[in-house]
Amino acid sequence: MGEAAASEPSDPNAMTLATVDQDGLPNARIVLLKGFDTHGFVFYTNTESAKGRELLAVPKAALVFHWKSLTRQVRIRGTVSMVDDAEADAYYASRPRGSRISAWASQQSRPLESRERFIADIAAVEARYGEGEITRPSHWTGFRLAPLFIEFWHDRPFRRHDRIVFQRDPSGGWTTTRLYP
Repeated sequence: MGEAAASEPSDPNAMTLATVDQDGLPNARIVLLKGFDTHGFVFYTNTESAKGRELLAVPKAALVFHWKSLTRQVRIRGTVSMVDDAEADAYYASRPRGSRISAWASQQSRPLESRERFIADIAAVEARYGEGEITRPSHWTGFRLAPLFIEFWHDRPFRRHDRIVFQRDPSGGWTTTRLYP
């Protein structure tokens, strides 16, 4: 991640998040990694959005980081859980005021009649809060993906790529396997 931050022109923390809907149909989109530690990888969203509903219904997901400038990618698969309220509150409070207002105004993933409607919704939230503190909506929180599988891929000439997989074993440790490209 440090190398990506030094080489990627923008958003080195951008990752593809893959989920499945109620019919098992895959769904993928780009989200931003907002934290990681020994427990997993954290991102934030509206729980009433398509991804939020999918994660709550099937708490499993996959992430992919692709850093073109480094000729590397990392694939991660695992189980998903919501972060606790204190962690979500702390991150929400660190966001720019406009982003906190938009979290209230956006009915994420639902039909929107016009751009003007969204601007009016934003204005209504701004009027409601004025210059006061903007509390975190209960429908907006973070999710943590606890990895069960991590693959590091490094591009090499003539398709002689390196692929190293770490897989969590039942004891909580990791096994390592090298894969053919």
